[in-house]
Amino acid sequence: MKDTFKHQGMRQQLVRILESKGITNANVLNAIGKIPRHLFMDSGFLDHAYQDKAFPIAADQTISQPYTVAFQSELMKISAGDNVLEIGTGSGYQTAVLCELGARVYSIERQQELFKKTSKFLSKIGYRAKQLIFGDGYKGLPEQAPFDSIIVTAGAPFVPKPLLSQLKQDGGRLVIPVGDKAQIMTLFVRKGPKEFEKYEYGEFKFVPLLENKN
Repeated sequence: MKDTFKHQGMRQQLVRILESKGITNANVLNAIGKIPRHLFMDSGFLDHAYQDKAFPIAADQTISQPYTVAFQSELMKISAGDNVLEIGTGSGYQTAVLCELGARVYSIERQQELFKKTSKFLSKIGYRAKQLIFGDGYKGLPEQAPFDSIIVTAGAPFVPKPLLSQLKQDGGRLVIPVGDKAQIMTLFVRKGPKEFEKYEYGEFKFVPLLENKN
């Protein structure tokens, strides 16, 4: 499948929609404007690829709404070279955004079907995460910690303590949607060994983050 001028034009339209909804980070907007989202989606949804909506992908998961991807990415405040952990690789779209922002990305996926598909696909279109892992996101990735930021791309019923402990101590950021049926987008900023500041940003809807899958 190709990335045509038409697709590129539709992406710029999407960027304008995100700006109108309050996304201001130029690097995040540039990433959304550059990444061919239609390639991450099942062929039945291609006509809708640049609408600001979530759509189904394999294994009963979804590709997140572009606004949600942009909002979470903006909260992370990524600088080039940052060590970033993503919990929930999914389609790989958010992973690609993180790569485009210059992060060294480690991403964990617990659905084997998605893990195999996305691992091959991301490198095929030129996005190389530092490491893609099949495993339990609740445990994080202690061997690569500390992380400048951690993003969770599924609804977590609670905040996993290992993720907080794997943030760098001077300003590490965890962006996580917390709750059962609907989630509150939550940011934790680490200020010391056991000190965290917590911020909440309203309600979002995610598929659930499942535990002990493997």
